[in-house]
Amino acid sequence: MQFGMRKPSIKKSISARTKGKAKRAVKKAVIPGYGKKGTGWIKDPKKAVYNKVYSKTTFSFWDLFK
Repeated sequence: MQFGMRKPSIKKSISARTKGKAKRAVKKAVIPGYGKKGTGWIKDPKKAVYNKVYSKTTFSFWDLFK
């Protein structure tokens, strides 16, 4: 588990804003339960716990400017 600041990646950031955004929009239109709050706990509880802890123990480089 990581603590502190996440290492920024320009490549991943651009990918999430372009290709990733389009893929999520298509999935949301096709799959009825996709992107709904709380479905991660049902689908994969172990990963949901990990993600919850990870998001609380780390912060982004861009959070420093907020």
